[in-house]
Amino acid sequence: MDISEVLRYAGVAPDADESLVQRTEQITQELCNAISPRWVWRVFPSIDLPGQTAQTMLTDCHSVCILVCTLGAAFDARLRAMQARDMSDALLLNAAGSALVEEGCDAAQREIAARFPQAHLTDRFSPGYGDLPLSVQPMLCDLTDAQRRLGVHVTDTFLLNPVKTVTAVIGLSDRPQQARIRGCAYCSLRESCSLRKGGKRCAL
Repeated sequence: MDISEVLRYAGVAPDADESLVQRTEQITQELCNAISPRWVWRVFPSIDLPGQTAQTMLTDCHSVCILVCTLGAAFDARLRAMQARDMSDALLLNAAGSALVEEGCDAAQREIAARFPQAHLTDRFSPGYGDLPLSVQPMLCDLTDAQRRLGVHVTDTFLLNPVKTVTAVIGLSDRPQQARIRGCAYCSLRESCSLRKGGKRCAL
């Protein structure tokens, strides 16, 4: 896994103290040896999603893929144990978990693309990004049977449990999609983003 991504999630500069970078590498490697992302996805002819973000991404799509990816309860237990021992290491482990679940989403998206080689995939977008509300989380988890298949639950406030779990929507089209939402150039917050002003970027 790209250690620079883990450092970014932890808010640590790539040119940080070498001992910190080495500790990050160690924690990340131990995590990767112990836990692998798991995912489920299902494709539907259409799905009713609120907001302009979904409308923009899915306008020309003939199908919609719902993806759920998680590190599972084992990561939560590992994080709690680390928090009890060393909060600094727990911060690095939490960052490594964020990077690892995104790696899982990337792997799942490659799997989807391989299953539908003639389709052109849109950007992957998740509840909470743009104007797609967190309140759609229960629907996405129900559609993929994520509770039974992955042990994923949605809280009353629409957060996901286990903590390192991602839901996402991907459109499938017959032609390349020009609409984009991922990346600084397409973000509605690009002019006021504190990360961008500091020469950094978020995961999207």
